[in-house]
Amino acid sequence: MSMSAPAGPTGPRHERREPAPGAVHVPGWLDLRQQRILVERCRRWAAEGPGIRAAALPNGARMSVETVCLGWHWVPYRYSRTRDDQDGSPVAAFPEWLGDLGRAAVADAYGDPARGSAYRPDIALINHYRDGARLGMHRDSDERAPDPVVSFSLGAPCLFRLGNPHSRGRPWVDLELRSGDLLVFGDESRLAYHGVPKLLPHTADDVLDVGLGAGRLNITLRVSGLDEAGSCRLRRNPPAPEVFRTADRSSAPRPRRIR
Repeated sequence: MSMSAPAGPTGPRHERREPAPGAVHVPGWLDLRQQRILVERCRRWAAEGPGIRAAALPNGARMSVETVCLGWHWVPYRYSRTRDDQDGSPVAAFPEWLGDLGRAAVADAYGDPARGSAYRPDIALINHYRDGARLGMHRDSDERAPDPVVSFSLGAPCLFRLGNPHSRGRPWVDLELRSGDLLVFGDESRLAYHGVPKLLPHTADDVLDVGLGAGRLNITLRVSGLDEAGSCRLRRNPPAPEVFRTADRSSAPRPRRIR
């Protein structure tokens, strides 16, 4: 089933914020049904092949955030077409419909349809935060392209710390990201240090409403800029969901718990 590029948020318009040069935060950009579909898709990706995992850092420590990848598999601090730190199987394909969503996000965030149309992400990193998980200050510098990073938040709210491109220290700005929020950071903020110091207090409804058993999901889209030569053959893309073309909630997937 094909799907035309989504036009962006389907509900009421929300305030667009610019916490730093090149960074745009749009609260509530995804409606509830879109969030539920994305959660269900994340659950499928997390269960495929060797499954979601907490990546091992070069010093041997394990990240508290669990990650599954699409398009290119991230192994600190490089990308591969195969799950090199798991069973070596091909990474799941990056779906074109997710790229369409990223293009709509860039166009809406920057108010520039041409820039949105030119955005061609080929990586998705899906991070699952359980209670107590955090992400230290880091830069998304393993890609070889300067295109923006697009981030969708699902489930529990978090404190997101957006710093500067020069060091892990101040100056930084703290944002509260909630389910459905869009954050795009490019231009001067593309290589800014950033992290998630903690999840914020929340009720069970914050996660159950979108179909999560607990915690937070974050989907980030990136453009790799990597050479395709010699890459492993990818599995065929699955059918695209209709969520971004209809407001009918009757076909929304039944929530299940991530385990």
